Amino acid sequence: MNPFTVTSPATVAEAAATLAKGNAAILAGGSEILAGLKAMNSPATPPATLVNLKTIPNLSYIKEEGGMLKIGSLTTLTTIAANTTVQTKYTALAQAAGAAASPELRNQGTIGGNICQKMQCWYYRGDDNLFNCLRKDSKGICYAMAGDNRYHSIFGGVGGCFAVNPSDTAAALTAFGASIVTNKKTWAIKDFFAVNGENTTALAADEIVTEIQIPTPATGTKSAFTKFALRKSFDFPIVNCAAVITQASGTVSAASIALNAVHNLPRKATTAETSITGKAINAANADAAGTAAVSGATAMPANANTTTIGNKYMIQIAKIMVKRTILACA
Repeated sequence: MNPFTVTSPATVAEAAATLAKGNAAILAGGSEILAGLKAMNSPATPPATLVNLKTIPNLSYIKEEGGMLKIGSLTTLTTIAANTTVQTKYTALAQAAGAAASPELRNQGTIGGNICQKMQCWYYRGDDNLFNCLRKDSKGICYAMAGDNRYHSIFGGVGGCFAVNPSDTAAALTAFGASIVTNKKTWAIKDFFAVNGENTTALAADEIVTEIQIPTPATGTKSAFTKFALRKSFDFPIVNCAAVITQASGTVSAASIALNAVHNLPRKATTAETSITGKAINAANADAAGTAAVSGATAMPANANTTTIGNKYMIQIAKIMVKRTILACA
């Protein structure tokens, strides 16, 4: 691990100015950046300076204001999961925050860090840059294409990369149609995530997430989040799903459904939304929506392994996650 210094700015502007000088990185909860520095999995010059955001006041809060829920970027996942307003009106987000990582990491990890975390692909994460994948070098290759791709994209790759977005809260925020506020602009959630070199967002090097905004759900709306992971107590998702569904007179009048960990970016399941809209929520209709959600999926060789877990297991899991999440909104 290379040495670094820590600077503790008093304002977001001061933090951004330090980042703009280069050779610096953000320190929020710390679990993401410090793990990467210890593993030295990037060929890039390690940052000489970590910019500690925790010394900036007023970046940790949850409040309803102006017809929306506002969450400060340094609010911990534990705080979000335990908040009664989030639990009641934004249930999918509370469930997603509560399902991320382990209790210790949720106490430390922030909502801003959770949506900005990098890929968990083992080729990208190889210690000492063991695999110089194309997310690190345009001349590299995606080793997962011919290697161990059991947890990789079932909806193709962006720019030749098949590593998936690992965030739990990203699925919920996508389903809610959230906006991400930074020191530079307000991003619609659909534009925030990107295949951007080693990063999973479209943020500039000196851009800092300051707030997440979620529109207040319409009357008659319920939401839910489900997750499939090998070790439920702390693991990253193999598939997760969030649904925000509004009902009137016993039928679905509006549906927003998002899958994550199945593609490079959080994926809106628009075919599932269309399938369930105008219908009652029941097992048959939810199953049909799940089938619709994976209609364009293509398994990679290892996540279609028929000898260990089942034929096209990751596609099947995605289908069932959509079905269960819709039923949880009944």
